[in-house]
Amino acid sequence: MSSELLENLKKRYLTIRNNGLTNVLKIQDETISAIRTFLKKEGFIEILAPIIGPATDPGIRGAKQVTINYYGVPFKLMSSMILYKQMIITSIPKVFALSPNIRLEPLETAKTRRHLTEFRQIDLEVAHATCKEVMELGERMLCHVIDEVKSRCQMELGERLKSLKTPQRPFKRYTYDEAIEILKNKGITIERDGEIPWDAEEALSRAHSEPFWITNYPMTARGFYYMEKEDNPAFLEDFDLIYPEGFGEAISGGQREHRYVKLVERMKKNGENISEYGWYLDMVRMGIPPSAGFGIGVERLTRFICGLENIWDAVPFPKIAGIPSP
Repeated sequence: MSSELLENLKKRYLTIRNNGLTNVLKIQDETISAIRTFLKKEGFIEILAPIIGPATDPGIRGAKQVTINYYGVPFKLMSSMILYKQMIITSIPKVFALSPNIRLEPLETAKTRRHLTEFRQIDLEVAHATCKEVMELGERMLCHVIDEVKSRCQMELGERLKSLKTPQRPFKRYTYDEAIEILKNKGITIERDGEIPWDAEEALSRAHSEPFWITNYPMTARGFYYMEKEDNPAFLEDFDLIYPEGFGEAISGGQREHRYVKLVERMKKNGENISEYGWYLDMVRMGIPPSAGFGIGVERLTRFICGLENIWDAVPFPKIAGIPSP
């Protein structure tokens, strides 16, 4: 990152009036509006996302959580509201929220051009749904949003309007193992027990001109809240949607484990401090419905729609690992 760019990011509050963000922010506004309209028509209720709580999502790929002193009790800033989504569907079967997230990402993530330490995502959950059902929902939602933005933001999109295509459904689907084999054939070998590294994921993304899914990640790669596959418990009922052309991950989600005994077993395997999840386990013990859901990052979606090189150009006041900008 050049010293000039670094200085501009630190002083975005001074340069925001002349850095070309106006069109991007108008497109982002239409993007959020299109998502809301789509989900409302699908029967979803919007809820207010929690910002702090006694526990948050531990499955955040090497990022660190932030702990604050909340009246003498250690509370976390939300890295994801996933645990709360499982709770709310006991009363409302289809929910979504525009959820703020804080993750202290490793310093090297600044080089990926698609990581922020403060970001927003549309988080949704559907009671009694399967992976297949919410993946199909995600496809329809993305296509709807792109159609709406292309219709409403022709001037703001400029030259990007010509290259921004509404994807063809259904999207291509690969299992985790199939994705690993594709990478191997490209000369990229990775371990089969973890997340796909960012550079390998980007290589897969650049090899495609349409969004595609990767499903069934290994149990060792992700959080305790994902359901294991019945026919192969070493893998999970989960998925990521990957944008094409090098833009990387778009959506992450899956089916949730809702059985108390199984959740405690998985927590212990993952080395979690079970005492931090007392409130969550109380609710699970009382009984919660099976469900599936996902989160889609607003800034990453904006970056993809606008064809931006850097994610920090998709947010007015970016927070990037290692850069103390206001």
